[in-house]
Amino acid sequence: MKYQKTNSNRHLLLRYAGLTMQILVGLGLAVFAGYYADRFLKFAYPLFVWILPLIVIITMIVRVIKDTSSKNK
Repeated sequence: MKYQKTNSNRHLLLRYAGLTMQILVGLGLAVFAGYYADRFLKFAYPLFVWILPLIVIITMIVRVIKDTSSKNK
């Protein structure tokens, strides 16, 4: 029994470590794309640098909620 519990814990650890990397990469790409979109469109205020990472954060929060919610219907 302990082996299965340890294996399950390792699976969860790897799953959320992967999610962490997705968040970091997504935020990095969003800031990068926002920076160049603002530079290309010549905005005085960094609009896309703020909006694109915010969209990534909201999307990831929704994904975590869906993954961790109970699936009993």
